[in-house]
Amino acid sequence: MSDTAVVLGYGPVGRATVARLKASGRPVRVAQRSRPADLPAGVGFTPCDVRDPASVRAALAGAAQVAVAIGLAYTGTVWQRDWPLAMQNLLDGCAEQGARMVFFDNLYMVGPQTAPLTEAMPLTTNGRKPAARAKITQMWQADGRVSVAALRAPDFYGPGVTLSHLGATGLAAIAQGKAATFLFSPDQPHDYAYVPDIGRAMVTLLDAPDDAFGRAWHMPCAPTRTSREILALGAASAGVPLRLRVLSPLMVDCLALAMPFMREMREMRFQWDRPYQVDASAWQARFWSDVTSFEDGVAATVRAFAP
Repeated sequence: MSDTAVVLGYGPVGRATVARLKASGRPVRVAQRSRPADLPAGVGFTPCDVRDPASVRAALAGAAQVAVAIGLAYTGTVWQRDWPLAMQNLLDGCAEQGARMVFFDNLYMVGPQTAPLTEAMPLTTNGRKPAARAKITQMWQADGRVSVAALRAPDFYGPGVTLSHLGATGLAAIAQGKAATFLFSPDQPHDYAYVPDIGRAMVTLLDAPDDAFGRAWHMPCAPTRTSREILALGAASAGVPLRLRVLSPLMVDCLALAMPFMREMREMRFQWDRPYQVDASAWQARFWSDVTSFEDGVAATVRAFAP
């Protein structure tokens, strides 16, 4: 078997993972439905639809390691239908190749909590999207054929990250001289991970020995701040005062009546109506803890989004 790593998905996390692998001289191939226009020289590509088992088998051919950083349309119906199908295809494909899998995940499956989120918290069925994530977690945990490690991260931010509460309507808007908009309370303490740190963590797991697999790991983050504080750092970096529009819970509820996307966001309100903190002590004890500070990460993000 070759030592090729296949990275499924070339969004911000996939890009960060590929960049780390390429910098280390490792052979790497990207797989997703269409070829990225900005795929770096020397990085291979295979078309892949994770919902098609034959497509997944072809994409994983020759892989020793598989890093999964895919996303699906942000609707509960799609997640409940397609995530279990995708996970089954990925497990079958990895089993056929004898490849280990590092799966980039979120923290939806632990549901509403009032304490920092740990890997030991039980899975939830609270909401369609959290239930879908719980289901695929149970699938890889029960599969006896494939060594899987899941990297769970909270909301993330960084250069190129638009689909985030700190993304297009947050730090990108500030960098472009606009007011930021926030859907929920910006004054609750809330953890965010910096996407280059996530890429580093994905490669850390790809390089880890087998005893690091068969479990989930929580992504370390910079010391917790409120979203308002982080956006204020962005405004200071851009040299402008912070202008922030906040949607009230009533406004979110009203918009949800007419906008399907807002209904999907409202389901996740439990992440924003209380302190949302990630306990990454297990990761820090095993691997590293020197994550990027908000001062450095936000400044780099604002520079990247500046016109």
